[in-house]
Amino acid sequence: MGFIILDEVKETRIWEGITARFFHSDNLTFGKVKIENGAILPEHSHPHEQFTKMLQGRLEFRIGDEMKLMEPGMVAHIPPGVPHSAKALTECFVFDCFNPVREDFKKLVE
Repeated sequence: MGFIILDEVKETRIWEGITARFFHSDNLTFGKVKIENGAILPEHSHPHEQFTKMLQGRLEFRIGDEMKLMEPGMVAHIPPGVPHSAKALTECFVFDCFNPVREDFKKLVE
């Protein structure tokens, strides 16, 4: 898969108010995530390294003990196993990248 058209990728519900269009290679999961205004990403952790790039909106993002207001252009790095959570202050769009592949997200699409 050399090129991907986002609108042709199935949208999948991840949590209440949070949907995504994910693509998977042999080594990573990459996706565009929509977070509705007021949606809460509950605190969780996973064994994957994660990068989140803010595309649109404002998001309160907590990684471990650090809280930041994420705005367009900012990138967050979440090391494996570190608890994190978020709350959308507006409708938000982010790109998420996970290594290794998020098998749980692959199963949601199937």
